[in-house]
Amino acid sequence: MARHLVATGRLIDEEPELALAHALAARRMASRIAAVREAVGLAAYHAGEWQTAIGELRTYHRMTGRQTHLAVLADCERALGRPERAIDIYRGVGRDVLNRAEAIELLMVAAGARGDLGQPDVAVAMLQVRELSAETVEVWSGRLRYAYADALLSAGRRDEAREWFARALEADEQGTTDAAERLLELDGIVLTGDDLEALAEDEADPGDEADPGSESIGDGVTEDELDLAADDGGTDDEVDLTVARDSGGKPDHGDDSDDSRHDHADDVVTASLVTDDDHAVPGQGGAGTPAPLSADEPEPAVQPGDLR
Repeated sequence: MARHLVATGRLIDEEPELALAHALAARRMASRIAAVREAVGLAAYHAGEWQTAIGELRTYHRMTGRQTHLAVLADCERALGRPERAIDIYRGVGRDVLNRAEAIELLMVAAGARGDLGQPDVAVAMLQVRELSAETVEVWSGRLRYAYADALLSAGRRDEAREWFARALEADEQGTTDAAERLLELDGIVLTGDDLEALAEDEADPGDEADPGSESIGDGVTEDELDLAADDGGTDDEVDLTVARDSGGKPDHGDDSDDSRHDHADDVVTASLVTDDDHAVPGQGGAGTPAPLSADEPEPAVQPGDLR
């Protein structure tokens, strides 16, 4: 079982379908170990198996009492065409449940869900948190600025979008976004295939190649736990795949459709959960920075699956 988990971690980025197969094999041996269920959920997410990812990660949350993958769950709901449910996940989380990085991830997904609903101005307002202009660059800083730039572009604010794509490129030390290409597109420069390969090579850090065996999924599992799980055999009865089945994979608008039209201010206010202080508008007074928005103004158009 442990070998299957190691293989899952090594393959999840390059060959997600094969990684999922290894994770499912591990689950057949030890379905009662939370780390195994987490591995299946994350591998399913990377493989685009959204429904399976939802069921497995909810099971992991229930088994551990943690809420560490709410952003992934919300992104799965977006991918299934249910942005309202992604927004509900964002609204329902408490300030003390997530750390800052997890809160930023969930904020970006919720803002993207607002973009899915055709509300780019709301997405722009949601993303105006003080972390956007923080001088300290975190691992998520580039993607946060990229999401904000994308939302600005969707809202028709082209000049500001270009400014923030440039800031995203500066903060994206790992090259996780295509901010450079977006900047060139805005400048009217079209790249050929060879140009894109050269750009990718320039952005890559030759001394920062990841060790394929260094990625870990889930909590540490002791050898005793592995032995117990192997003896027990485990069952799949605990799999919770009931989420979103009632709607048959279609959006369940219900009363949420009304909320998406008149509760924008709640989402903008909720965005302050990622800050330690009161909600603040980033970079006031600087060139290309967003003007302050009131809570009455309409929540980045991050695409489903962008967290992968």
